[in-house]
Amino acid sequence: MSNNLHAAHAWIDFPAGSDHEVLRPTQVIARESHWRQIDRTVVGATQDITISRWEDSRSSSSHETTTPDDRYFIGIALKTTRAKLTRDRQIIFDGTMPAGTLYVTAPSKSLGVQFQSPCAFLHVHISTDHLPAHVVAADGLNDLVLLRDPLAAELAKALIEQSDAADRHFTQCIGQTLAMHLTRIELPRARVNALPKWRLRRVEQYIADHFHRGISLSELANVAGLSRMHFAAQFRAATGYRPREYLLNHRTEQAKTLLASTERPLAEIALAVGFSTQAHFSTVFKRISGQSPARWRLASRGERLEVEAPLRRRPSPQIGWTASAAA
Repeated sequence: MSNNLHAAHAWIDFPAGSDHEVLRPTQVIARESHWRQIDRTVVGATQDITISRWEDSRSSSSHETTTPDDRYFIGIALKTTRAKLTRDRQIIFDGTMPAGTLYVTAPSKSLGVQFQSPCAFLHVHISTDHLPAHVVAADGLNDLVLLRDPLAAELAKALIEQSDAADRHFTQCIGQTLAMHLTRIELPRARVNALPKWRLRRVEQYIADHFHRGISLSELANVAGLSRMHFAAQFRAATGYRPREYLLNHRTEQAKTLLASTERPLAEIALAVGFSTQAHFSTVFKRISGQSPARWRLASRGERLEVEAPLRRRPSPQIGWTASAAA
């Protein structure tokens, strides 16, 4: 259940294409032919900031590379995936990377990855000159993994929405903003062990059985046999989600099933999956899926959302209806 839940939460869909697409000289967001590797003679070897994109539709793949000695490497997940990051047989990260996850590798560092589901990443290669000397000297940005970094997610989304229309000035501004963001984030003080799989399965099953009612953090912690603090930290390390976020995502997935397979009213579906009001349901659903429940229901059936034309217009067979915004 866990893998299916996570795989459904991509907030950007990409057109199908080869992982070995030929780079056009005019592209400011390079397509990588190999993971984290771009042809700097094409995108500009002298640029302080270069941006590339990696997509792989395979269910599993493995890669390894070394960061250039004058660059920091930043990856931003564009869709939820499961990955294992390693260096010299040491596991750096092993778990689910939600869309918006940010991770950083310092210069001259090798890194291996095993993807266990399709993936899509925006990669930002930033010159060490763009980071303060004390940050570079402290090496605090090496092997940094921040799950669901909101600003990084929005910056990546802005770049992807511009796509080939983005110019170099725009991409440089995004890269500089991201570099500044890295110098100001609060670094994690200690690495947290992931919740053991047997505890995780118990919690996931409990949520699947009781999602239609309120579930407290203390309740889930008791199911896992841990204190609230230790459970919350270990659950996030294992899934990429805070317990509350996971519950809301699970409710949203259940709502999608009802929206696609029944004609039940939205208010009734909201109550059935554990929301106290339709308004709260609609807000959460749109935040997670990118669409309102009504628009998602119609899109899932290949239909168009339409509303009656304004009253000031005289209705006619040709212009009596017009596409509306999301409900």
